Amino acid sequence: MGKEVLGKCPVCNSETIVTKISCENCNTTIEGEFTLCKFCRLTAEQKQFIDTFIKCRGNIKEMEKELGVSYPTVKNRLEDVAAALGHKPQPIIEDDGRKKEILERLNAGEISFDEAMELLKG
Repeated sequence: MGKEVLGKCPVCNSETIVTKISCENCNTTIEGEFTLCKFCRLTAEQKQFIDTFIKCRGNIKEMEKELGVSYPTVKNRLEDVAAALGHKPQPIIEDDGRKKEILERLNAGEISFDEAMELLKG
């Protein structure tokens, strides 16, 4: 059996193409320009991460244990793989301090739990 195809050029890091496909059984050969699937372009480390992710069924806590890394490291690696697959990063929602103010008011007894929940929804 042959080696795994390189998704990135080892010299310039550009995406590669496959130009020849051969069947070991019947010796049929097809030549042309074939693109690789997006998973073929992942690094070996990224592929291993995806394999572990699937093994853990996407459970981040299990990923932390399996990889021996922190939650933020798992999230960062997941974002890295998502970006490598062409997915845009999730926007970071800025908290303007409103949630903290609502929770402080709740803690001080100024508003009820239900009022706080309603304010947090809006």
